[in-house]
Amino acid sequence: MEEKGGERWKGAIANISEISKNLNSLENLLINKAVYLDPDSFEKANLTSDQARSIKVLEQRVETLERELDAAISAAARARTEKREAEAGQKAAELRAQEITKELENTTKVFELHMDELRAKQDEISKRDNEIKLLEAIIRTLGGKE
Repeated sequence: MEEKGGERWKGAIANISEISKNLNSLENLLINKAVYLDPDSFEKANLTSDQARSIKVLEQRVETLERELDAAISAAARARTEKREAEAGQKAAELRAQEITKELENTTKVFELHMDELRAKQDEISKRDNEIKLLEAIIRTLGGKE
């Protein structure tokens, strides 16, 4: 669709350029060859000259608008590229955050298992300590009776 619009602009510019050249030729012909013009012919030639200047201004405006349009299209393409890159970066960051969260969860589970194991060992040590104290008390009691 952009190509059709571009072709139409180019065609319109070519037509305007051709009209401008024709008007310039007519103006030069009138200036160089005409000795006398009746008021009606002079008015037409003057109008033609004014139109030629207007056409030139319009051609320049069209060229400026085309450059602005090209710049806007380029900027939009860059913005789309930057958006895709940002989305890819965001997705990578989300995946990394998920990996880190999973790693933390696994570390927490391992830590809990170690804590449970340490508690079990502590309970076992306390139980054996109590048994040792009981045996020491029995030994003292038996040793005191002899």
